[in-house]
Amino acid sequence: MATITIRNLDETVKRKLQVRAALNGRSMEAEARELIAELLTSRTSAAPRKGLGTAIHERFAALGGVELELPERTFSSRPLPKFDE
Repeated sequence: MATITIRNLDETVKRKLQVRAALNGRSMEAEARELIAELLTSRTSAAPRKGLGTAIHERFAALGGVELELPERTFSSRPLPKFDE
């Protein structure tokens, strides 16, 4: 078995790890081992995870797309502001 040292761990992260370990009845070291192992074994491929937009698109793609009619651009009749005064 290998040994690693994690330096400069944020105090908030350390506290969350302590709490999580206590809730699971493990030491912080055992909890960290479990988290690392779970993270690395749960990803079966090296492909990056999908983004939120891609996930939403895939979920609703079967329903078909919607073509929206875009109104023509109109310009305001108000005068443009002057910032040099």
